Amino acid sequence: MDLNKMREMTDVELNAELDKMKKELFNLRFQHVTGQLENPVKMREVKRNIARVKTIIREKELDEVQA
Repeated sequence: MDLNKMREMTDVELNAELDKMKKELFNLRFQHVTGQLENPVKMREVKRNIARVKTIIREKELDEVQA
């Protein structure tokens, strides 16, 4: 997902996206353990996207406090 697009999302949408990514990461980990994961790089991408969403959520929290 594009970083600018994520910044335009509301808090509810960001939290929903975060939940979706966490579920996807769980499924990828499960596939990795069972030997069914074809592309292990996907796990790294999902982890980084989770970190991006968390960072944007934190930035929005800090903006609210400062405003």
